Amino acid sequence: MPRTPARAVAPWVRTRLRVAPGTAWAFAFLVLVTAFLAAALPRSVDTYESEGLRHDLAGAAPRNTVLEFTAPMLRPDDPSGGQAADPGPDGQARQRARLERLLPDPLRVDPAESVHGVRTTKWVAGIDRWLPQPYGLPPEFILATPSALAEHTKVREGRLPAKADTAALTSEAAVTAETAKSLRLKVGSVIHVPNRYGSVPLAVTVTGIVEPVRPQGAYWSVETLLRTPAYAMKLGGIETKYFWQAALLLPPEGGPLLQESLGEPELYWRLAPVGGHLTAQDEPRLSRAVASLTGGPDLTEAREVIGPFGTVTTGLDDVVTAYGGMRSAIAPVVAVAAFGIGAVAAVVLAMTGGLSAARRTAELALLRSRGGSLAGIGVRLLGETAVLALPAAGLGLLLATLALPEGRWGPALTAAGAVALLATLALPLRALVLHRRPLAHGGREDLIAARPSRGRTVAELTLLALAVGAVVALRRRGTEDSGDHLVSSAPVLVALIAALVLVRLYPLPLRWAARPARRLRGVVGHLSLARAGRSSATGALPLLALLVALTTAAFGGSVLAGVADARDRAALLETGADARVTGDADAVPLPDGLAEAVRGTAGVKDVATVQVEYGVTLPTTGTGPATELRSAPLVGVEPESYTRLAARTGFGPFPAELLKSTGTGGEDDPERVLPAIASPAVAERLGPEPQGITAAAGSFKVRIVGVRTATPALPEQDFLLVNAADLTNRADTVLLASGPSVSGDALRDVVTAASRDFSVVLRTEQRAAYVDSPMQAGAERIYLAAIGAGAGYAVLAVLLSLLQAAPERAVLLARLRTMGLTRRQGRRLLGLEALPQALLASAGGVLVGWATILLLAPGVDLVRLALAAAPGLASLDSAPLRVDGWSLALPAVGVVVLTGLAAVLQAWWSARGEPIRELRAGDAR
Repeated sequence: MPRTPARAVAPWVRTRLRVAPGTAWAFAFLVLVTAFLAAALPRSVDTYESEGLRHDLAGAAPRNTVLEFTAPMLRPDDPSGGQAADPGPDGQARQRARLERLLPDPLRVDPAESVHGVRTTKWVAGIDRWLPQPYGLPPEFILATPSALAEHTKVREGRLPAKADTAALTSEAAVTAETAKSLRLKVGSVIHVPNRYGSVPLAVTVTGIVEPVRPQGAYWSVETLLRTPAYAMKLGGIETKYFWQAALLLPPEGGPLLQESLGEPELYWRLAPVGGHLTAQDEPRLSRAVASLTGGPDLTEAREVIGPFGTVTTGLDDVVTAYGGMRSAIAPVVAVAAFGIGAVAAVVLAMTGGLSAARRTAELALLRSRGGSLAGIGVRLLGETAVLALPAAGLGLLLATLALPEGRWGPALTAAGAVALLATLALPLRALVLHRRPLAHGGREDLIAARPSRGRTVAELTLLALAVGAVVALRRRGTEDSGDHLVSSAPVLVALIAALVLVRLYPLPLRWAARPARRLRGVVGHLSLARAGRSSATGALPLLALLVALTTAAFGGSVLAGVADARDRAALLETGADARVTGDADAVPLPDGLAEAVRGTAGVKDVATVQVEYGVTLPTTGTGPATELRSAPLVGVEPESYTRLAARTGFGPFPAELLKSTGTGGEDDPERVLPAIASPAVAERLGPEPQGITAAAGSFKVRIVGVRTATPALPEQDFLLVNAADLTNRADTVLLASGPSVSGDALRDVVTAASRDFSVVLRTEQRAAYVDSPMQAGAERIYLAAIGAGAGYAVLAVLLSLLQAAPERAVLLARLRTMGLTRRQGRRLLGLEALPQALLASAGGVLVGWATILLLAPGVDLVRLALAAAPGLASLDSAPLRVDGWSLALPAVGVVVLTGLAAVLQAWWSARGEPIRELRAGDAR
């Protein structure tokens, strides 16, 4: 029986993996971590953007998000024929169901908070004399028939309304407990309102007093008068009068009765949208859906349900637009971090391929010399890396999906696939480039003698042009275009150009330093310089990885520092000091003794009391051209304490002597002249000559002695600042407290003990209010992760560059030890050899990071990233990017220290063995 011939050659991939299992596992782990980070980045962006959209919708006031369908309630004999909707409760319920079905995707509604019914669009007055009339004005009512009243109320007294008789002009009604308390209503009260025909009035009997179940929900909050009465103001003549406004809740059958009133009733359907199902990718569709409902094809369909005169109103489009603006502003800034960490990871993966190719140079050269083809070698190496990289990348993608279940699958798959592709091709491509022709033995890398080729020069010039274009575009356009990847990659391009330039310039200082080193007595200095110029660890890839990592860390640290500065500045603009004490109304004088009590509170170091009078009319005889400024606040201060506060906050400090008292306090002389400090607009309005001022604080003239753009009492307004001691009527209204650790609880206890009409605002509380958006917090987390990952890859780049030269260094140390080199000298040699590369990377990283931030700062505005999106929460005009010294210095020093430690560790490890092991007979090294 013939025997099957045995295979003479073991499988290539299995053999290679068994020969170096540690290297294989390390490579697979690196690919897994990189693929995980690459896949997690787009999914984390999707997660915080989706959370941001849902947060904005949930946090917006219901009246700004509800979809309100309305149609006039026409009488049956109306000749217009525009009544398509059925005003009965059953008909309205059917129409609401149809409206919910025709809502375009991705709009969905919450049935529990949606409501329909009939309401009056004009106020109807209560004509009963027993109703409260504070200024002789009768209360006014809104009559409404909201659906599902039983599900949204708790009956405190009586019962819910059930009857309405149009013929008898009578109806039952319910009122909320707050309405009953304010208007002195009780079960059985009968309220009469005028009839549209002027005959017998409509009689509404209160049958129940109810409490809202979810008072902040859309059911009650869209029209707050349904649950909470209002004390309205009416201007007439010289006296301001007030009167009550409230709502009466009729049964659903009471809709026809409202036609008999003067309230001009309308049918309404309020659909409360929900956002729990929405993702960031739904934003464009949501905008189109709202636009179609309010003025497009879907409005036409809605009018087929509610009538030809029906309208659809909502503020949802404003909420979505504000979200889109914040998303567009934050995305490019985050993209800078993504490009930076992606570039570092790509360089490190390429370095792993270069390290493997360098370690196996002799092996692959032998294969080539014995007839191995480039294609055959490439396929074998491709299979060797693919069997490790592909499963590792797949596992990294799986882990990212499990860690971040919310997010798109496509971008994560593309990112992980790019990592797998690069990791798979790095070794084969590097090997094919090195062995495209057989290598001659004895060649040596010598950076000093190297001459760049013409092709490399062209490539470098091309990259330089791209970098310049990206920087110019970013400075001119800013980061407004979230899809402009060239602008987002500007820091990476700048670091790339710097790495190539530094590699070209690096031989010059080595050549200059090597000449005098020859005359030194020892050999360590000369050898270290010569080795630094010829070391295989010195090249563009390691330097590029370090520069990009350092630049990304510097940029990310500067972004975070700029965000922190912007929030601190905005909080200080809101308060003017560490704590601000003001009355609940303007011009309320501070209680006696409050300033001294606050001064003794824990954490308070200094106190400044000021008198602020708003709306002081400026004279019309000023010589300045600012004619549109008619009035400005008058601020009376105590110069010594106030200027200390101004210097501490940076809001317009001035010498206290500028507001030296004239000694005329208490006098009411319109001709006396007080020195004043004003904002630019007020100074321009008043001019250089004394101008008369008439205010509640007194009558006098002011002469402008100083101009400041801001002042602590009113950091964001125009102002006129005078010495409070010169005011005729002195009454401090604002207290500003300073201290590094002001206790809010203790300060509030002191203020409350003095008066309950004053409130305390802390700078720290204002600052905390700015971090309330998931998009802001998510973007900051990505920057922190980018900084950490960049530092990790930078460390790995340093280790890989040292590992690439480790065998050569071990042989060198062994040979030198046979010639009398001591172990201490060996450690010094390796340390000094690695020092130039480390210094080059650290110094280059500092310079490149500093230059990158200065170049890109004019085009980067951090306001939207730093501050919340709610209008009026903060009013910073801009938050520029600034250089953060710690982000520049710490990573650079870390590179030098790490490189030195790695070199010393390598020298110690090499010294543990015997030189004979490194100097084996016939060793090709």
